[in-house]
Amino acid sequence: MAIMSAVHVAGAQQAQQRTETNEPVQGEAAKKGRVTLLQRLVIGAGVDKVAIDTPQAVTVIDQEQIDQDQPQTIGDTLRDVPGVTAIGSDRVFGEAFNIRGIGAAAAADESKIIINVDGTPKFYEQYRMGSFFSDPELYKQVEVLRGPASSTLYGSGALGGVINLTTKDAADFLADGQNNAVRVKSAYDSNGTGLLGSTIYATRINENFEFLGMGNYRQSNDFKDGNGDDIPGSEFESWSGLAKGTYRFGDGNEQTIRLSYQRWQGDTDDQEYSQTDSGFGTVDRKVTDQTVVFAYENPASDNPWLDLKVNLSYSDTSNEQSDASGLAGVPSQLFDDSDYSYKTFQARVENTFEYKSEAFENFLTLGTQISHQDRQAESIAGLSPGAILFHPEGTETKYGLYAQNEFVWREKLTLIPGIRIDYRETSPADGISGAQDESDDAVSPKLAALYKFNDTFSVFGSLAHTERFPTIDELYSSSIPGRTYPGGRIASIGLEKETSNNYEVGFAVSGYDLVRAGDTLQLKTTGFYNQLRNLITTNPDNRNRLPVSYYVNINEAKIYGVEVEGSYDAEVFFARAAYSYIKGEDEETGEPLTSIPAQNIALTLGGRMVDYGVEYGWRGRFAASADTGFTGEPTPGYGVHDIFASWKPTDEKYAGLEARFAVENVFDKFYRNNLAGTDAKGRTFKLTLAKQFGW
Repeated sequence: MAIMSAVHVAGAQQAQQRTETNEPVQGEAAKKGRVTLLQRLVIGAGVDKVAIDTPQAVTVIDQEQIDQDQPQTIGDTLRDVPGVTAIGSDRVFGEAFNIRGIGAAAAADESKIIINVDGTPKFYEQYRMGSFFSDPELYKQVEVLRGPASSTLYGSGALGGVINLTTKDAADFLADGQNNAVRVKSAYDSNGTGLLGSTIYATRINENFEFLGMGNYRQSNDFKDGNGDDIPGSEFESWSGLAKGTYRFGDGNEQTIRLSYQRWQGDTDDQEYSQTDSGFGTVDRKVTDQTVVFAYENPASDNPWLDLKVNLSYSDTSNEQSDASGLAGVPSQLFDDSDYSYKTFQARVENTFEYKSEAFENFLTLGTQISHQDRQAESIAGLSPGAILFHPEGTETKYGLYAQNEFVWREKLTLIPGIRIDYRETSPADGISGAQDESDDAVSPKLAALYKFNDTFSVFGSLAHTERFPTIDELYSSSIPGRTYPGGRIASIGLEKETSNNYEVGFAVSGYDLVRAGDTLQLKTTGFYNQLRNLITTNPDNRNRLPVSYYVNINEAKIYGVEVEGSYDAEVFFARAAYSYIKGEDEETGEPLTSIPAQNIALTLGGRMVDYGVEYGWRGRFAASADTGFTGEPTPGYGVHDIFASWKPTDEKYAGLEARFAVENVFDKFYRNNLAGTDAKGRTFKLTLAKQFGW
């Protein structure tokens, strides 16, 4: 199977078409069988390649799967990804992520997983809040790259991995011969009486310029768990939108300029103050997330020394909170009317140099990334207006240089060495006790390899090292003397970087024409071992009557496990499976880490009535009991069952119509994920109707 022709891209239009429709990948796959999830295109791991040929654990969630999931949050799209847990997804202000046991609720773990929207880094950290605020309607693809090998391309410190989200484009809705398209969509969720209204307008003004405008409104009352009790603070109301223009020019229109503006806003009263659990009081919150991106691409198909990508972006995430109830008898600046925000400017430039011979292909990518982040927080009314000690203001500037080389010998052996060097400077705001400017550097090297014995079997492995800088919060947080820390806590000057040494091995299997002509079976298994050093945690020395640093380096840990991802696809039947088994241990104490997800497996079985455009199926998610987790206590295992169906009429007179129906948690199971601070959502009926018009 000439899979490598689906791996490397020659020309901007071909790359654009692959990104938006996967047609070349499908064309290659069709020579042997149908396209599975492991043949989806990966655009975030270097030179474009399909997932099964990537020497890294990576999962691609495409538009069809996003639509099938009928998600309310981004976390809903990640439920079937091995090694990934969305924490707090039942609350739009509490969503955060855990990859391979890294990432915990109510902890400053946001910097250990890098999240990008159209190449723009998204970061937010606030006490008992989530780290990402958006709506799944905005996106057509989500990539999850697991493990620290992603640090080479995306920045030091990706101890858990990287999540890349790609927004929709006008070309996704404009068929050949059409210059305008309108898509309207409405969705209903019975649990919480949730509603979605969405409208998209796409237009091709001329052969060079396209534009997309989108507006979404989503709301829900409090969800109910499997016992019929409300999940406090899950009520929400949000608006989101996207404006995106694409201009193509040059020979063959292969050069591309994109300019986009994205906005999400949630405004809800009497929310749970702690979005990661309950019982901490209530607060009114208005959270606004904005992203502006300018991107330029020039693949220069006639010049192997030029494949240029430029990304300039601005991200602004803010939280205005007021009227907090607080805990009875516990006065704290925590419950003052306050404004919090992160504002980040970024510039990224990279170029890929290509060299080919009869025996090999070589792609060398060189890049640089510069970012400046401004962390702001102010108490505007309450006990002590002004700076917030436990959420210190400050700035962070990063400079990164990276190189990654991909060498492919006779379409069998792939070698990918890479290295990244980051330099970071931080400055605290005035008035922070004991704080001072900090600077440091971090190195992130890796080596990955994949060998294809034939069209059906390959093996791969990687070695990766990365270093995570302490965050502004970890460096400059402080607190006045109190009952817990009699001497108070001061800025944590001199914190060491966290480090990770990660080892991976795995194999991939493909089979074709197994049960019937044209079917495809693919399986990818990855084992990993991650050594973590100098982990940063709050200072346990809380009996000292002298001031102590807020954070210290104390832990050494190891996290190891196995992930399996498989898919079978035939014309009238399909199946998917995702399994993960992860263990983690504090090597100083011998105790299990509380951020490790329970052993779990997700299964999907479905069928198609091709002549009628009908697809239907069952999904099951099963988790074993866990000895520890968010609460530190054992959590029982559980099994949850969903059913789903969709209808896309094949009759021309119903063209553009789409209907989807699902029942999630069919048996109204009462359960809790071991990493969650609240019980899970009970049974819900979902209905989605959409219609697209084009002319």
